[in-house]
Order: sequence, then C-alpha cells, then structure tokens
Amino acid sequence: MKTKPHLPFSIVSRGRLHEFDRPSVAGILNVTPDSFYDGGRYMEPASIVRRAQEIVTQGADIIDIGAASSRPGAKLPPPEEEASMLAMAVKAVREALPEALISADTCFALPARKAVEAGADMVNDIGGGDTDKEMFATVAELQVPYILMHGGKEHLAGTKRMADGDPVDAVVRFFSERLDTLYRMGVKDVWLDPGFGFAKDTEQNFALLDRLDELTTLFREPVLVGLSRKRMIYTTLGTTPDHALHGTVALDALALDRGAAVLRVHDVQPAVQTINLLYRNSK
Repeated sequence: MKTKPHLPFSIVSRGRLHEFDRPSVAGILNVTPDSFYDGGRYMEPASIVRRAQEIVTQGADIIDIGAASSRPGAKLPPPEEEASMLAMAVKAVREALPEALISADTCFALPARKAVEAGADMVNDIGGGDTDKEMFATVAELQVPYILMHGGKEHLAGTKRMADGDPVDAVVRFFSERLDTLYRMGVKDVWLDPGFGFAKDTEQNFALLDRLDELTTLFREPVLVGLSRKRMIYTTLGTTPDHALHGTVALDALALDRGAAVLRVHDVQPAVQTINLLYRNSK
C-alpha cells in the first residue's frame, strides 16, 4: 500500500519547537457533562489527569482539552463558566505533565486566553473565528498556534448543513479568506480542520473526505481531521457512537492516505497503530 507522502511540519509555542516527522494524534479530553460520547467521565482534577496520562501513554502527541460540548442541540455554557472549567483542567494537566503539548478546544476568546495563561500551548477553535470576533486578535496577541475549523458557526447556530453546491469549494474559500486575515494579524502557525460533522450532511461529509487530497495539496498548512465516532460513521453503519470505533479507524486510514497530518480521536491507541502501519518505514 502506497500512502501519500507525509510532509514534516512544526510549530513553535511557549518558546518550544515541536516537530512532527509523521502524522500526529490529538487525544480528546472532554471535561464536559454532555459531550456526545464521553460526557461526564472527566469532571474533576484526578480523573482529568488520569485521562491525560492515558492519552500520553498510548502515544498521542497532543492532549486536546475542551470544556464545552458541540454535539447537536447542545447549549454552549457562558464563556466565563467555560473559561473557569477549561483553565482548571489545563492547569491540572500542565502540573502533572509539564512536557505535554496541550490544545485548548474553545470557540470563545476568554476561555482561550485563560487556558493559555494556565499552560495551554495552542487554541483549537471550532467557531473558525466567527463565534467570537475577538478570537483572531486574542490568538495573535498570545502568539500561540491556532486550529481553524470550517462549519462551526452554522453548526452552533443550529443550521444542520451548508448550502447545496461543492463542499470542497466552500471549505477552500473559507480557509483562504481566514488564513489571509490570520497571517496579516500576526498569527504564525495555523492548522486547518475541514469540520467533518459540522453544518454538513452525511453526503457532504463523505464528498469532502473523498476529495481531502485536494485540500492537503492546495494548502501548505497541516490538515487536522476529526472523524472520531461521528454521526457520518454510525448512522451509515446503522449503529451508535459506542460501536463506531472500527468505522473511525477505517476512515482515519483513508484520511491519512489523502494527506491528513493530524488525527483528533477519542481512541488514541488504534489511531497511533494505524499511523505506525501506514508509515512503518518513516521515523
């Protein structure tokens, strides 16, 4: 099997250089009561740290910590409340794992700022800069890497799908416009997330995945893919999120074959093993 060659990439955060010679894994740590798969499991420092240690032990490169559920129908907590929970979780993980690379998953500027002050290395914004108009300026001021996702604004507003038309074209236009703004504002490192499951129906999601190589070829920025246990998998298979691991692994392998640089997952070990098999002859 010949997989699309991986282009090494790096980021600089908090004075440290992080280099990635192979595709990387971001392990999900939700400190929320209502996330669609693991809500309520990690709500206090001891369980949060145990989960973070598990993520690292199983081989993830990044711990992605979020304190607000983006599942369909979820209501976002007030930014002040989210900021408090997110900062608590980041601080606990940073103290337990001082060398870990931590991503703060939020669409609001205040939680992003508080998370970075607590020790987060980067910001993962499902709002794509649209949910909070202060996000781009905040990330530029903090000088941390930023993950830009498509579709979050419509999803959080309750719009179930993007307009009819070419989903790849819509994502390309969105990224191109936002990247220009981010770089002009002084943000140094940006990763791109096509936003699988966000404001897209199942057919649009699969069309985007089928043509993911167009995105990974067109943009120099690393592309992060978050397919883990999502609706496009379990509804297609006629099952539930609890039984969507095999489907997740299959689609993650397909995404890697089409140039994905980062896999954001609930199940770290299967993702790491998938990368080890596909890139067995690289570092």
